[in-house]
Amino acid sequence: MRLRMRSIKNIGQVTKALEAVSASRVRKSQQAMFATRAYAAKAFNILSHLSQQPGNLTALHPLLHQHDKIESVTVVLFTSDRGLCGAYNTNALRTAMAFAKDQTAPVKFVAVGRKGRDLLLRRRFSVSAEFTNLPAYPTYADVSAIGRLLLDDYREGRADKVYLCYTRFVNALRQEPTIQQLLPLDPSTAGEAAGGVESHATLAAYSYEPAREELLNVIVPRFAQLQVYQALLESLASEHSARMAAMRSATDNAKDLLGQLQLSYNKARQLSITSDILDIVGGVEALAKSE
Repeated sequence: MRLRMRSIKNIGQVTKALEAVSASRVRKSQQAMFATRAYAAKAFNILSHLSQQPGNLTALHPLLHQHDKIESVTVVLFTSDRGLCGAYNTNALRTAMAFAKDQTAPVKFVAVGRKGRDLLLRRRFSVSAEFTNLPAYPTYADVSAIGRLLLDDYREGRADKVYLCYTRFVNALRQEPTIQQLLPLDPSTAGEAAGGVESHATLAAYSYEPAREELLNVIVPRFAQLQVYQALLESLASEHSARMAAMRSATDNAKDLLGQLQLSYNKARQLSITSDILDIVGGVEALAKSE
């Protein structure tokens, strides 16, 4: 029992340390996430202005063009590289699998995170690419390869629709698995990627320098990649929040279990001492009677 108590005490110290580390990373991840939301909101406002100008917007850029037939769907699944974060990975995977079952076209996955990759392969889903061992605080350049892969697949017809499956950060105690369409980029729904910011663009015609086509060639790919980057930041903030809550719960459970074991240990120790005293008293009485 003493060995078990010592083991639980050591585990409680580890979980408490992990909770402190996750709490520190949550704050930094939230700062990066909120900063990205502000930038995405500004980019969305510009795209909304462009989309409401006269002319056919989808003819100006291939990422805005809807494919005639949906023969292949790509889902980017964001999970963690490590465990000990409660039901974070399981909830994201369950949402992605439920979405895949509802699709009429074949679905292939791009796994961002080792846990999601392993779970997808274990359930025999098609995984076309994987991205693991990303930095703890990724920059836009660190995830640009994911965005380029998705844009190239859509341009070349290897994917007719692209969705992001990530865990949206609401607060430290609430994270929501979310499915969001990435491509084709729809300005009417792209506000979700900007943190739910609504556009106040007017229908008045504007003159742009350079031309609108040149602006779209820069803004649309960058805004699409920005959604991937923001989804990763949302997932990281959610992961650290989930891990912090899970480690806090584990620490509390370790304290409760240690208290129960301590009580049982004290009772057993008291019973042992009482038994020894009774044996001694019985022995003394037996000697006294024999004399």
